[in-house]
Amino acid sequence: MKQAFGLWQSSVGKKVTMAVSGIMLLGFVVAHLLGNFKVFSGQAEYDAYAEFLREMGSPVFGHGELLWIMRLGLIAVVGVHILAAVQLTQMSRSARSASYQKPHDVSLSYASRTMRWGGVIVVAFVVYHLLHLTFGTVHSEFEAGAVYRNVVSAFSQWSVALSYIIAMVPLGLHIYHGTWSMTQTLGLDGPRMSAVRRGVAGVLAVGITLGNISIPLAVLAGIVG
Repeated sequence: MKQAFGLWQSSVGKKVTMAVSGIMLLGFVVAHLLGNFKVFSGQAEYDAYAEFLREMGSPVFGHGELLWIMRLGLIAVVGVHILAAVQLTQMSRSARSASYQKPHDVSLSYASRTMRWGGVIVVAFVVYHLLHLTFGTVHSEFEAGAVYRNVVSAFSQWSVALSYIIAMVPLGLHIYHGTWSMTQTLGLDGPRMSAVRRGVAGVLAVGITLGNISIPLAVLAGIVG
């Protein structure tokens, strides 16, 4: 326990924490997208998938209990990820001389700022997404349990669809920079691995971005509805 706490206090420990939590969050994003692709199979299959998620763990867990445990676990991972990022930024600022910066650090600083602001936007979007399609707080036509109908009625409004589409841009950038950084932190570095890391990061970022964008676009185009 003492060693783990000591590792957490170091910059290396915080980078590893961000990398591990980042992998977990990336896994969730991919799984969430694949599940949402069932919307293209029609209302019956999409609603059945949503019901499956609520009934997971039955009969040990009650209706929606395991799903909420997973959501709370995910929130905890997000919290740890953000905490490590904030503390790592503070440590970096304390260690860096304000009067001197190497030329090659300019691009790194830009990427770091992009990650920070992109992270803030992504968190804000997630909160809105939960209030919109999970709790229905900001969805005027929300109907509990009618998942397919809620998605279609939401994205039928071009302003809502556009807000989701725009939000995918910082998410994609965050995934790209995050994948690049965490693979480096976990030791996948060097000249040979550089191109591989960049390619994997690019494929994940573009694939997830376009995949998420395809759903509101499909509703607007009448493909889903």
